[in-house]
Amino acid sequence: MFSKILIANRGEIALRVIWAARELGIKTVAVYSDVDRNSLHTMLADEKYCIGPAAARDSYLNIPNLLSVAEISKADAIHPGYGFLAENARFAEICETSGLTFIGPPAAIIRMMGDKNRARQEMGRAKLPLIPGSDRIMEDAAEAKVVAQKIGYPVIIKASAGGGGKGMRICRNQNHLEEQFPIAQNEAKTAFGDPSLYIEKYITGAHHIEIQVIGGKKGEIIAFGERECSVQRKYQKVIEETPSPFVDDRLRKRMIKAVEDAAKHIGYESLGTFEFLVDEDKKFYFMEANTRVQVEHPITEMVYGINLVKAQIRVAAGEKVNFPFELEMRGHAIECRINAEDPATFTPSPGTLDFLVLPGGEGIRVDSAAYGGWQIPPTYDSLVAKVIAFAPTRFLAIKKMQTALEMTTIVGIKTNIPLHLAILANSDFMEGKYDTQFLEKFLAKKANGGS
Repeated sequence: MFSKILIANRGEIALRVIWAARELGIKTVAVYSDVDRNSLHTMLADEKYCIGPAAARDSYLNIPNLLSVAEISKADAIHPGYGFLAENARFAEICETSGLTFIGPPAAIIRMMGDKNRARQEMGRAKLPLIPGSDRIMEDAAEAKVVAQKIGYPVIIKASAGGGGKGMRICRNQNHLEEQFPIAQNEAKTAFGDPSLYIEKYITGAHHIEIQVIGGKKGEIIAFGERECSVQRKYQKVIEETPSPFVDDRLRKRMIKAVEDAAKHIGYESLGTFEFLVDEDKKFYFMEANTRVQVEHPITEMVYGINLVKAQIRVAAGEKVNFPFELEMRGHAIECRINAEDPATFTPSPGTLDFLVLPGGEGIRVDSAAYGGWQIPPTYDSLVAKVIAFAPTRFLAIKKMQTALEMTTIVGIKTNIPLHLAILANSDFMEGKYDTQFLEKFLAKKANGGS
């Protein structure tokens, strides 16, 4: 087992790794930028080091500075969290050549799955169902139009190196595709340094379903029950829950088996998530695989009674994937992402938390790096806290979440708590009758005076 882990991240995910490491008896090293000097992860880690100014490229993305801290602190492993360098194959390679264990998949796997077009091809070879679309990168709009004509509109343009909705455009006809293709190319180049695009059939009325997986160094693979991630705005998840109110036991077993087979096919190691679109007929199609811990991993932990980050660290240290009890989904869990943003316009709302009371009690978990007096910088993502509610039934989990959010007090900034409460009270959400278009329609109705 490792003696010391450097956490190449900030905020709540840095705290999450500290928590797991402490349970394993491992010391931790925090890194921080100038504006994060007083962040909670710097106070709770065993050691802390400043790695640069506020801009991420000069601090959390600064590989030489991170490696210098690893050398100075004598860390023997690096945990990248999510975001920043978590899915950077070059960083994983540099860690390994520097004698550091990268707590994540091997660089070759990160590189394969990070190229969305290549991942799509590889998963096709692994027998995962694919959304109809291009089988290679589209050079220009003319080439894309040929494929779109074949598979039928609407289609969606996607960045091959993409994520987070960047470089994605839904096109409902030929003229729209012609107009949006160069815009998506420019956005992909700006966001990822790679303008490569591919296209897929756009599936209406679909559910965004993901399957958590963990793989060991000796080929063992465990996949877990699904997470429903269809409540999203501009491809950014807002609320997640497990189990899905849409997925039945038969579909769940099929998806778990398909993911385990695909993960074994590519020799997957560490934590990862395979993401799918599931249509109204419960046919599932592979979208992408994320080679890191997910923001929404706590809901899987709650229904299985496990600690995924501890398991990830154990696997990186060479231990076999193993849990000391039979894995079984029990109860229902929901996660709401509380962001520092205007709930109506979604504009960021950085600033000082003048007063903060986070919820607690039976069945409530809060993952957060926030505290009263903390300054939320405008430099990074706006996540303030993840509130997770767990109960024996979905109805009770929703009620617990509503109560928890109503008792949360945040003064000094705006948050999206009012939006969460409105969604949770919506009759379609309450009945589990929603898909990936739910939030778009919900917001449009609210803007027109509906409820």
